[in-house]
Amino acid sequence: QVQLVESGGGSAQAGGSLRLSCTVSKPASRYYCMAWFRQAPGKEREGVAAIGSDSGISVADSVKGRFTASKDDAKNTLYLQMNSLKPDDTAMYYCARAHRYSCSFNQGEYNSWGQGTQVTVSS
Repeated sequence: QVQLVESGGGSAQAGGSLRLSCTVSKPASRYYCMAWFRQAPGKEREGVAAIGSDSGISVADSVKGRFTASKDDAKNTLYLQMNSLKPDDTAMYYCARAHRYSCSFNQGEYNSWGQGTQVTVSS
């Protein structure tokens, strides 16, 4: 059973930055997608950024130009760099993994999830 553990959440002022990390207990066998999702109170969970085994990156329009995903395969770790934070970015952030060649924000494709890390942005 693979485990995903997020860290790096916390509080930030609007305009500030945070970097989230997600460490995976077992590396993927071949093709995979790693993604960040978030869920704000009273809202549905939404995709934020995804990165594939080929290092191709997808970023949601709502965070494009401010957030980006990266990974370190040697450390089995996924990152989410969040810049120019806004109060609307306040949410629980989850990382997830899917065994797929092409990545999407379809949550049903992801079969391993972390417990989440809270990000709170104040104005």
